[in-house]
Amino acid sequence: MRIGLNTAKARMLPILVLAAALAGARGQALQTVAASTALSPAEQTVRDIKNPLDWLAWGGDLRIRNEYADNTLSLTSREPLHSQDYFRFRGRVWATATVATNVTLNARVSAEPREWMEPATSSPFSPRPFSPRTANEGLEWRYGILDNANLRLANLLEQPLSLTLGRQDIFMGDGWLVADGTPGDRSWTFFLDAARAVWEVEEIKTKFDVSYVNMHAYAGDVIPTIGNSSSFNAYGGYTGYLLAEQDNQGAILSMANNSIEDMTLEAFFIWKNDTRVEGIANGDNADIYTVGCSVSGATNRNWQYSAEGAYQCGSKEDPTVNIPRPEHGWRPVSSYGANARLAYVFNDRWENQVSLVGEFLSGDDPGTPGTDEMFDVLWGRRSRWSELHVNAFANETGGKSAQMNNMGRFGPGWSFSPVKDTTFSATYNVLISPESVPTRTLTPGRFSMDGNFRGHYLQAILRHKFSAHLSAHLWGEWVWEGSYYRQQDIMTFLRAEVMLTF
Repeated sequence: MRIGLNTAKARMLPILVLAAALAGARGQALQTVAASTALSPAEQTVRDIKNPLDWLAWGGDLRIRNEYADNTLSLTSREPLHSQDYFRFRGRVWATATVATNVTLNARVSAEPREWMEPATSSPFSPRPFSPRTANEGLEWRYGILDNANLRLANLLEQPLSLTLGRQDIFMGDGWLVADGTPGDRSWTFFLDAARAVWEVEEIKTKFDVSYVNMHAYAGDVIPTIGNSSSFNAYGGYTGYLLAEQDNQGAILSMANNSIEDMTLEAFFIWKNDTRVEGIANGDNADIYTVGCSVSGATNRNWQYSAEGAYQCGSKEDPTVNIPRPEHGWRPVSSYGANARLAYVFNDRWENQVSLVGEFLSGDDPGTPGTDEMFDVLWGRRSRWSELHVNAFANETGGKSAQMNNMGRFGPGWSFSPVKDTTFSATYNVLISPESVPTRTLTPGRFSMDGNFRGHYLQAILRHKFSAHLSAHLWGEWVWEGSYYRQQDIMTFLRAEVMLTF
């Protein structure tokens, strides 16, 4: 990896800041400070600035990330541009205006320019990803986007009923299937253009949650972006920025009940319709119906648990299916997935917690070319448990990032807080692939086609909160590739982050 002196200093800056703060935090933890509910003069000034009028509140944040990834896109160090090193600078400003009793307007503007320290595999910044001749490095400005713009009505009809109309963030459960409507920009934005109604019926301790979603692939289709976000090449192919690979719409219905003490039972139904867009080669058409349920809770002060499962049916037309032969027509869908977690909380001075997690997502069986068994995570394409695999799965899903499927994982985790406002966590998973052949791969030479072991996965995270306005973390992930891959190298993801909040 080629890194100059200035680049190396820049990459070390977030690490040195966090290390110095942790040293100071250790000393502070040994002191006894009297608790006080009064705001300091500085905090009171911040609050006054953020609430200039009785009906208006605003705020903002700046997230600075340095990310280094090796072999996560290429799956092997034998390919050019196998390592990537870049900074992400995400700035957001938001505001809430109370225009009447129980009526609020909410808006948020976001931008995330990136500085590439090595030649980038990111398109359209590099016209041909993975080509050293056209890969660019330096500053990629991208564009600004209104990633929240909605009207919220509360206590409708004098009932515990709320209605939110417009661009909004929707997170269902732990975000397994509904959390991110914009996987094309990774974790920059995660909104859904939707109408959402939530009704909480206290008498039966049940919450009903209904949403209609209508999303577009192009960033500026519904609300124009700040700066250009789209362009086409001379052949009519799209070379701009995408929120997703196709337009989509759908409905989300869920019912959660808390009648049993310390337990939540939830049932859900999700319909998602995908529609291909001209100029985007790997978009699909689909009608997917998902039914599922979940249970979560605690048995006492120590034990916590959660489990969720879903079955999918419908039909899909995916142009990226090419093994055992190209399948460009509609195929019926029959897939399933499940995940579970069991944790023990020690309730000790260091806040020790150990856990055991498991997850299974079915893969497309090449032996049944007339049926599609690939589980679709719908609006859940995000880094729910791994940042590294957001990119790694693109090679086996027609270039779609975070479209996780054909995967099983199982393993323990541990977290503890050695000093105040500092947390360290470590996770190990065994990774498998139920199907040895990825039917949607664009690079079949990178897979063995006869192995089911994805490899050993290790994650380590160190977090520290300096104050209400400043936090940081160091994040590392590694995969020692198994027999599922042809070249069994090591995948690496490293990140240093500083978050400033106003």
